[in-house]
Amino acid sequence: MNKLIYSSSPYLLQHAKNPVHWQEWGVEALLLAKDQSKPLIISIGYAACHWCHVMEHESFSDDEVAEFMNENFICIKVDREERPDIDQIYMDAVHLINGQGGWPLNAFALPDGKPFFAGTYFNKQKWMDVMRQISNMYKNEYVKVEQYANELTIGINKTPLNIIVDDDVINNFTKDDFNELLDQWLKQFDSNLGGFKRAPKFPLPSAWEFLLQYYYYTDKQEALFAVEVTLDEMAKGGIYDQIGGGFARYSVDAEWKVPHFEKMLYDNAQLVSLYSHAYQITKKPRYKEIIEETLEFIGREMMSEDSGCYSSLNADSEGVEGKFYVWTYDEFCNVIDEDYQQLLTDYYQITEGGNWEHGINILLPVSSKEDFAMANNIDFGLFNRLLKKANSRLFESRKLRERPSTDNKVLTSWNGLMIKGYVDAYKALGKKQYLDQALSIAQFIESSILVDDGSLYRNHMNGKASISGFHDDYAIFADACIDIYSVTFDKHWLELSQDLTNYCIKHFYNEETGMFYYTSDENEALVARKYELSDNVIPSSNSIMANVLFKLSHYFDNKKYHDNVLRMISQEVENINKQGIWYSNWATVCGLITNGITEVVITGEDALGISLDMLHSYLPASLFLGGNEENLLLLKNKVIEGSNMIYVCKNSTCNLPTEDPKEALKQIRTYKNQIQ
Repeated sequence: MNKLIYSSSPYLLQHAKNPVHWQEWGVEALLLAKDQSKPLIISIGYAACHWCHVMEHESFSDDEVAEFMNENFICIKVDREERPDIDQIYMDAVHLINGQGGWPLNAFALPDGKPFFAGTYFNKQKWMDVMRQISNMYKNEYVKVEQYANELTIGINKTPLNIIVDDDVINNFTKDDFNELLDQWLKQFDSNLGGFKRAPKFPLPSAWEFLLQYYYYTDKQEALFAVEVTLDEMAKGGIYDQIGGGFARYSVDAEWKVPHFEKMLYDNAQLVSLYSHAYQITKKPRYKEIIEETLEFIGREMMSEDSGCYSSLNADSEGVEGKFYVWTYDEFCNVIDEDYQQLLTDYYQITEGGNWEHGINILLPVSSKEDFAMANNIDFGLFNRLLKKANSRLFESRKLRERPSTDNKVLTSWNGLMIKGYVDAYKALGKKQYLDQALSIAQFIESSILVDDGSLYRNHMNGKASISGFHDDYAIFADACIDIYSVTFDKHWLELSQDLTNYCIKHFYNEETGMFYYTSDENEALVARKYELSDNVIPSSNSIMANVLFKLSHYFDNKKYHDNVLRMISQEVENINKQGIWYSNWATVCGLITNGITEVVITGEDALGISLDMLHSYLPASLFLGGNEENLLLLKNKVIEGSNMIYVCKNSTCNLPTEDPKEALKQIRTYKNQIQ
């Protein structure tokens, strides 16, 4: 056993039996490198990563490789999900050197952590060649290595942000800018297969969330069409687990056909929100099924006894990627009633030769259920019942296989996304168990991860938390708390969101740039202190915080929060206009600011029931608040004993109240129509 045996990370524990003398990141490892005058190998990955497992098997479990690594380097293993701050630095190094990155990420650095070379996956022979060259250079050309490390570190520390002075603090993003963003998406949109015109294909939920908001404000059908095609194609793709629910991280092809089989909490959380919002607009039954099946998967396979959600499921089982999820022709037919084998093999495109590789089949619906039933001249209700029965049998048969391993650490930020997913599903479908689960996760974070001084931990596993939180942990959980308030009217959650935001302003905020660092001033100092700015599979912590500040500025009538948002957007206007897809959550915040929002105040004994009725509609530009207490400025003088009243307000100026939710929705639509 190496020192990783003492780690809390399931990924690091996977390497605890390697003959490599792995260390965890920390002062001890860096001092050891300095004392022995050895360079660092910093190898970064995560538990569900297929190619990380491949490199471990080929190289890190090999005695010859391990001997060379131990002799010439101090070797550090990092879980990128626990320490994204470290991953961000060395991923930037890989991008500067190679123009692209990925995992496993393998960096070579001086004992102080400054990188001088970095790459991703290497096979055994290439890895040995690279290490020999690096070791030789370090021993014989150290001055050159040190010079390159210093230059690369300068590059990593460069920021695209400007120093803001008061004269610069203006919101340069206009309504015209907002309206013109659609063209950026449509030029890259795959109108036949959904998603963007590239392979591999990632879901990128925040991009489609922006288009739903855009459709809400503009009524442009092209925006809704792009979202529907994407969600429809994903729903009948191999990326979706047709019998167990939940989505894989991405598809390796352009057709959503062959997934990279790992299942991540953050993807499924955001996709539950996205399908919920799309269901509110379209009422498509398949979207409802996706929501319910995915949340059933989360509850069954990703939930801890403490009500925290685990991080991921491995792509591999029995050492083979995807083996748990795929079928041979005979395996499939042995489970299905003989009378319906042909029908169901046609539906899932199951063939004796396989629809993937090596005679293997992925469950891949040939079309929507409705279209398939019509094409085969079978009653839709009957086909749906047959399919559910078959799926249930396939699921029970699959349970007998060796299951992919679970990364059972709980991450604060990803659990915040899951809270939002449950709340959005509650709004769309009205099932109270979804709200109850959102509250359970939030209460777990508050009781086990939130510290008395107002700080958060990043992680929780085996009954303890050990890593200080990063900006995304605060921003995402603060956002989730606002969502909980919107469906409970319990001011505690709104105040907790404000407390977390104020903590960020105190410990993460850079007054000169108007942005929040990814690490706090109380975190360990690394060779660079970075910002998280662009929106990727998970939106950036700064764009999420801008959204939080904007909402809180309305709830608490706080002009300083609003000014902070404008400062942040001023830094990103050019990127939003030119690289919209990768700044999609920023664009969503800009949509709220440029088009405006409504505040919906609901008072009375049945305030929550009325609000839920209204929230079945898609209302991305409305903030809901209410209850029976005048505990917020907008609630003052609006609580009328014995009455349920709805006030639709804009900029804190309210219409005459109504007791009819339909009339209130009509008033909201009137405001929206005035924007167009």
